[in-house]
Amino acid sequence: MTAPDDIQQRLDTLHAIGAALSSERDLASLLERILEAARGFAHADGGTLYRIEHDTLRFEVLRNDTLGRRMGGKSGQPIDFPPIPLYLPDGSANDTMVAVHAALSGQTVNIPDAYTAQGYDFSGTRAFDAKTGYRSQSFLTVPMKDHDGAVIGVLQLINSLGPDRSVRAFTDDDRRLVESLASQAAIAINNRRLIEQLEALFLALINLINAAIDEKSPYTAGHCERVPVLTMMLAEAAARNATGPLSGFSMNEADRYELKIAGLLHDCGKITTPVHVVDKATKLETIFDRITLVDARVEIALRDARIALLEGKIDQTEHDERVRSLLAARELVHVANTGGEFMKDETIAAIRAAGQCTWRDHASVEHPLLTPEEIDNLSIRRGTLNDAEREIINRHINLTIDMLKALPWPAHLTRVPEFAGGHHERMDGKGYPNGLIREQMSVQARVMGIADIFEALTARDRPYKPAKTLSESLTILGRMKLDHHVDPDLFDIFIRERVFLDYARRFLDADKIDLHAIDWRKLPGVSAELAEHMIATAAAT
Repeated sequence: MTAPDDIQQRLDTLHAIGAALSSERDLASLLERILEAARGFAHADGGTLYRIEHDTLRFEVLRNDTLGRRMGGKSGQPIDFPPIPLYLPDGSANDTMVAVHAALSGQTVNIPDAYTAQGYDFSGTRAFDAKTGYRSQSFLTVPMKDHDGAVIGVLQLINSLGPDRSVRAFTDDDRRLVESLASQAAIAINNRRLIEQLEALFLALINLINAAIDEKSPYTAGHCERVPVLTMMLAEAAARNATGPLSGFSMNEADRYELKIAGLLHDCGKITTPVHVVDKATKLETIFDRITLVDARVEIALRDARIALLEGKIDQTEHDERVRSLLAARELVHVANTGGEFMKDETIAAIRAAGQCTWRDHASVEHPLLTPEEIDNLSIRRGTLNDAEREIINRHINLTIDMLKALPWPAHLTRVPEFAGGHHERMDGKGYPNGLIREQMSVQARVMGIADIFEALTARDRPYKPAKTLSESLTILGRMKLDHHVDPDLFDIFIRERVFLDYARRFLDADKIDLHAIDWRKLPGVSAELAEHMIATAAAT
C-alpha cells in the first residue's frame, strides 16, 4: 500500500504534468514527457510509448535505465523497430501481444511476472532478455483514450522498482495514476495533432493562394517562395549577431513561425492585381503589346508614300525623307518600348517629335503616328509601368494589409499583418502605404523589405528585365542603404554574414554569381571596416 504522503505528492505531480502537457508545442517532446512521467509515477525501470497508426502500433519512445537505452522522442536515438500489427494476415486480432490487446480492448493489463503469465505471447521479450541479460518481469500496459473514448496509443511500463531497487509488481495505486496520466496524455496528444493539422491546413491554404498568384503570372512564380526563405536567412543572421545595434534582437520558435507565415503572405493582395499590369513587359503592353499597332501604322504610311511617289504626288526626295522619318520613328519606339533603368530628357523629346509623323486610315483621315497616351507610356523613365499602373501595383500592399487584418489571428500570430505589410516602407518615411520611418517598424518588417528587394533584383523571371548579377544587385542595394531606403544595420549583417551568398548559391544561376567582380572597397554602403572584413574572409576561404 502506498503511503498517503506519497499519494498526495504523486497527485500533485499529476496535476503539474497535466498543465505541462497542455503547454508543450512539440509532439516528440510531448510524447517523451508522457512516458517519463508515467515511469516516475510507477517507479518503472523502463517503458515504451506506442501510437496507433494505420492498424499498427508504432514505437514512439523507448526508455530503459538499467540497459541505458534512450530511443525516440526528442532526445533519444531513432527507433528502427518495425510497427506491431494490430491484426494478423487472416484479419484476426493480434491480441496475444499484450500492447495490442490493450489497444484493441481498451483495458489496462497488469502482469506481475511475464515469465508465469498465461494468455500472452512474451517469446520476443524472453529472446530479448536472453540476448541482453535483462529480466523483463512486471508489466503495466495502459491504453491512452481520447475524449471520445477512442484508443490512440498505449503506455507500457516494465519492472516497477522498490526502494531497494528490486523488481516488484505494479500496484493498484500505480495503475490508477498511470491511467489518469494516460487519459490526460491522450487529450494532449490529440490537441497537439489537431493544432498540427490546422497549421498544415493553414499552410496549404497559403500555398493555394500563392499558387493562384503564380498561375496568374508565370513571371512572378517563385517570388512568394523565395522571399520567405531569404527573410528567414537574414532574420536568423540578425538573431545570431551578438554586437552592434541589433544585438538585442532574438527569436524563439514561435517568433520564427510568425515571421515565416508573414513571409508567405507578404504579397497575398496580388491575387486581385490584373494580369496585364503584373506581366507588363513593355511600355505599350496592355492586353497585348501595342507596338504591333505602331508597326502597322508605319507600314501603311510607307505604302502611302510609295503610292504617292508612283502617282507623281511627291518626288523621290520627299519620298525618301518620309521613309527615313518613319523608319527612324519606328526604331526609336521599339527601343523606348523595352523599358529600362532611366530615360533621358532628349530621348523623351525625340519620342514626342516622332509621334508627330502621320498616317492615314481607311477613310483617308490623317492621324499622328502615336496617340498622346502612347507617348506618355513610351516616356516612362524607369521600367514599363505608368503612374496609374504603378498605383494599381502599389495597391496590392494595401489589399494585403486589409486581407490580413480581417483574419482572426491567434495571439502568437498577431504581428503577421505588420510584418507582411511593411516590406515597401522606407527608413526615411518615403515608402508606402503608410510612410513609416525606421523607428516605427519592427526588425522583422525591415528584414522583409531587404528580402523583397534583393529577390526582385536577382530574379530571372521578370518580364521587363533580365536577372542582374550578384555584383549589380549588391551595388543597387548598397545605394538603397545610402538613400535611406533599407535598414543600414540589416544591410551590414546581410553583407557581413554572407547571407547574400548563401541565397545566391541556392537560387541564382552560376553565371550570375560574379564574386570576382565585387570590389568591396568601392561597393556603395559598405564601410571601410566591413570591406576589409569581407576581403579577409574571402582570402581565408
